[in-house]
Amino acid sequence: MTKFYETVIDVLKKDNRFFTDDGVLLRNAVYEAAMQMDENLISILLANETTKAQFFKEVAGVVVFDKVAFGWVVNNKEFLPDSYTRFKNKIGLSDENGDMFASTGHVELVFPYKDCVLEGGQTTEEQKRKEVFYNTTLAPDEVDRLLFPKVMTSAQRYSYDGDFDLMSNPIGNGKIKCEPTTSFNYNKDNLIIKGNNLLALSSLLKKYEGMVKCIYIDPPYNTGSDSFGYNDTFNHSTWLTFMKNRLLLAKKLLSEDGIIWVQTDDNEVNYLGVLLDEIFGRNNFINLVTVKTKIGGVSGSSEGKSLKDATEFIQVYAKNKALINLEPVYAMTPVWNYIQDEYIEQGKSWKYTSVLTELGERALIKDDVKAGRKFYHYPNAKSISVKQYAEEHNLTEEEVYNSIPEKIFRTTNAQSSIRTTVMEATKDVHQGVVSIEYIPTKGKNKDELIEILYTASDTTNMFMFLSDMLTKDKNGNLLYKEKLSTLWDDIQYNNLSKEGKIDFPNGKKPEKLIQNIIEMSSYKGDIILDFFGGSGTTAAVAHKLGRRWVTCEQIDTQITKIIERLNNAISGDDDKGISAEVNWQGGGSFVYCELAKANQNFVDEIQSASSLDEIKDIYARIIETGFISSKVNPKEIDANIDEFDALSLDDQKRFLMELLDKNLLYVNYCDIDDEEYGISDDDKAFTRSFYGEV
Repeated sequence: MTKFYETVIDVLKKDNRFFTDDGVLLRNAVYEAAMQMDENLISILLANETTKAQFFKEVAGVVVFDKVAFGWVVNNKEFLPDSYTRFKNKIGLSDENGDMFASTGHVELVFPYKDCVLEGGQTTEEQKRKEVFYNTTLAPDEVDRLLFPKVMTSAQRYSYDGDFDLMSNPIGNGKIKCEPTTSFNYNKDNLIIKGNNLLALSSLLKKYEGMVKCIYIDPPYNTGSDSFGYNDTFNHSTWLTFMKNRLLLAKKLLSEDGIIWVQTDDNEVNYLGVLLDEIFGRNNFINLVTVKTKIGGVSGSSEGKSLKDATEFIQVYAKNKALINLEPVYAMTPVWNYIQDEYIEQGKSWKYTSVLTELGERALIKDDVKAGRKFYHYPNAKSISVKQYAEEHNLTEEEVYNSIPEKIFRTTNAQSSIRTTVMEATKDVHQGVVSIEYIPTKGKNKDELIEILYTASDTTNMFMFLSDMLTKDKNGNLLYKEKLSTLWDDIQYNNLSKEGKIDFPNGKKPEKLIQNIIEMSSYKGDIILDFFGGSGTTAAVAHKLGRRWVTCEQIDTQITKIIERLNNAISGDDDKGISAEVNWQGGGSFVYCELAKANQNFVDEIQSASSLDEIKDIYARIIETGFISSKVNPKEIDANIDEFDALSLDDQKRFLMELLDKNLLYVNYCDIDDEEYGISDDDKAFTRSFYGEV
């Protein structure tokens, strides 16, 4: 290494972000900091005369940092030519200039570019694998083959096997029937896919493109604490690349009137918003929803350095905003609690303060037969305040609100054509109450005879009754309905452990949260997609709400939880979450399948290997298959085997990962009849049925 490179390393040592605890330089962290014009990096480079002269230029009296030149130095073969890099160069994993392919985009990228595909392939919560990148500009054919539809294996159909009532509804005492299946009906079947979600999404495109009405995802938050493992190569820009690849496919899967909801925390919310703008268009942004997830919150980096974290965020985008329809969904609060918390304690004016104690007999004012409208006068109508009513009946105001909400009202100057019609028809009536009776042709009361009351005065204000704003819970308690805004602070994040009747300690989302999202953006029979399956909340709620659903997950333990949770829902055993609210009794079915593995089996073995002997055995079998990168020369590896043996176990694993042909991690559908993959007849039949080619 030249003295100049030694100087650069000495300068970088002044920032501990760029080194591991045992002193290894994190080349990727340095490069990313340079690309982001990191203030501290620029400062330490400026403070050294050698690096200042090399990487800075004065333009019109202003010193400018040449990040391109610095990036070239960081990625140059002479900078940190460790044993692993030297070995790669010898056996063919470097380009004609001797530069690492990682920096050119011809093979795996150690640091991400904007135009890269990040595969993401963790299968257990403990793994922190080095992620694989493909550069879509420099290797488009490789990426296209990576995203070919895959063969599906191990297909099982899970269904309700119990009794039904006279209306053919499950009565919730069922068992689960699980049997192999060779057929799939995408117009009816629900689906769990086990495997890499990037490749699962690309496989779904063949039949589901433009079919999905609502997508909800709760991706890993890039905090290091998620079950999805992180390492020093899975950092900020890596996470954005990871998300971009999947969101581009998600957009294709959405219907033209479809909506996507992406939940994250404040660690990436701003950058994610820019990415979503790029993919879906700023004009298709709907809302940023703030969800209160903690009562007290937890501190940020440390006390006194940041505010306590008590919220998460959901970014909402349409595929085509002009075509969407957000159905009203309501937050429910006990009526007296709502009055106390939202009005009395905040000193705001509560409008529902009058009681209509008597209407009396009505007299016909006008019968408009042609329009189907009748107008009435109630000359003896009487009302008093809630406070007065409470005093006269020896009640508290809370008891009044909970006992006679159908009589408690407010009046409002509602601007509508109906009000104008009433004003004209009742202009000669100046006391009491007037009304209009008719059958609406649209709206929530379509085809029903209704009567609307108004004050008999020059203003003709409409009566609004408190009961129209209330509903009842399963215990008969009155709840105030408030249309959801962009602040969701009524959803309980505590005590979620029993939802779904599965144990999932971290990251489980409340069923009520997902219910709000699904009911707001879809109807019964619509398809709901969640490609970060997690604990299966989205699938379970969609199932209970009568939607079709698709979910993807690659972590083994979470797949087990999802299947268990859906079985609990189908059998009727799941009485938690939204089950009581929607009167869920069980029923339905789903299909489970897996992406057919090829080289992915080697990936799994490499991840679990713990000795050089295991590594050598895996290497020998990889070479035998011939499923290796075209860049690799096996003879050169054998000729330099001593250097391979001298590498650390992590570097040996890393090398074997680079040997593999990444297009062959899973079996492409076009190779289904290739005998080398040994796809069974049943798996062939299911796969062809899945893609609608039987």
